[in-house]
Amino acid sequence: MNSRRRLLVALLLDTVLFALVYTAFFLGRFGVWPELNLPLGGLLGFWQIASYVIGRYYDSQEKRSAAAIKQAIRTLITLTLSISVFLVWLWLTASPTLAETSRGFILPMLLVFALSSGLLQQGLNLLLEGRFRGQEVWLVLGQTGFQRLLHQELGLSRLEARLQPLDLSHAVWPDPGKGGRSGVVVQSFDDLVPEQVQTLLHWQSCGLTVLSPVCWCEQVLQRFPPGLISSEDLLRGQFMKPQGSIQRRFKRFGDVLVSAALLWTTALLMLTAALLIKLEDGGPIFYGQWRSGLDGELFKVWKLRSMRVDAEQAGAQWSGRGDLRITRIGRLLRVTRIDELPQLWAVLTGSMSLIGPRPERPEIEQELEKEIPHYRLRHLIRPGLSGWAQVNYPYGANLEDTVNKLSYDLYYIRNSSFWLDLLILFKTMRLVLNARGAVALRAVNIIYPTQSRM
Repeated sequence: MNSRRRLLVALLLDTVLFALVYTAFFLGRFGVWPELNLPLGGLLGFWQIASYVIGRYYDSQEKRSAAAIKQAIRTLITLTLSISVFLVWLWLTASPTLAETSRGFILPMLLVFALSSGLLQQGLNLLLEGRFRGQEVWLVLGQTGFQRLLHQELGLSRLEARLQPLDLSHAVWPDPGKGGRSGVVVQSFDDLVPEQVQTLLHWQSCGLTVLSPVCWCEQVLQRFPPGLISSEDLLRGQFMKPQGSIQRRFKRFGDVLVSAALLWTTALLMLTAALLIKLEDGGPIFYGQWRSGLDGELFKVWKLRSMRVDAEQAGAQWSGRGDLRITRIGRLLRVTRIDELPQLWAVLTGSMSLIGPRPERPEIEQELEKEIPHYRLRHLIRPGLSGWAQVNYPYGANLEDTVNKLSYDLYYIRNSSFWLDLLILFKTMRLVLNARGAVALRAVNIIYPTQSRM
């Protein structure tokens, strides 16, 4: 069961539980069945968003010994936030309070719901951990190099699945019904002889999934490693610029609305950060860079300066863990992502989007395009403040990290939609509030000649 399905199950359980607890309290208090209550629906929506952002829902990487304690703490935090929002709503509406929305009714109901939800989510975590861990087994039909590459990519994704090689020269293939196998990955359908095709068709009729490398990457990895994408995949139009005009306009409308609102609400925060930057070393507050955007067009992006003024005298370079060029204030700004806030102006003016691949510096891109196949596919879509790569992979600091992040960018390009953008937005909120993903995993010392900088 992948992470999105687990999340949907957790959301559904909380929805059903909320309805059951509310109905039980209503019947016990008033003796009649309740009617639809929109304010309580909003409260449930806030509970679910806060639960996801705080991390109440299933996390496969969580240590089992600490899971119950963390679930209790996170449930308590979510309950406190939900009660606060409810009390603020009562104060702002300043209208006659109905019995079913009074504090005497809602607060006890929320307490019972929170306790029940915490126990239910912890039980779900234990069930999923015991039932689904290590159950996926994929037969791999292809050459040794292809099998090795799939093993490598599966290891990088830290997924609970196994690969079982299946050589083309095997006269007798194993029974697919044994060993809990999920499906078959075929390197090239053109290399199969008729008898093997018939065998795969039979397996497919028995319920076994048969996938090409690209489809397997999409379904299992939820990313597309560049080394697994062939020229045939590109010629078949597997990775094309999104064509839906209505979706583009809707996305652009959301970019303008949200960026304008965030610029206004964070103005005081940026002003405070600017003052701290100036007081620390007296240098400039902003730092401007040229970046590559849609179709490779250059645009200038601005950040709150987080490094020393002379940080790139030797040329452009990635920032790594323990980078001594980062100032004390800059370290705080990077962890909280406050240094990125001025980029909202680029979103407002149309050079960037809220969601999309992170824009790279052109002098670095020139070198990356020589080393990484299909790198320029990133330019098919407008760059963003956050993206599928940022919420699934830590801060990149070298060529290997860039290849892995590109694989997530390619997944976003192929699957770009409103719902995926919404998921990325919630994941970004979770990362920011937990101060994750802003620091590189390793140190780096790669310098590129600077062509354009401010």
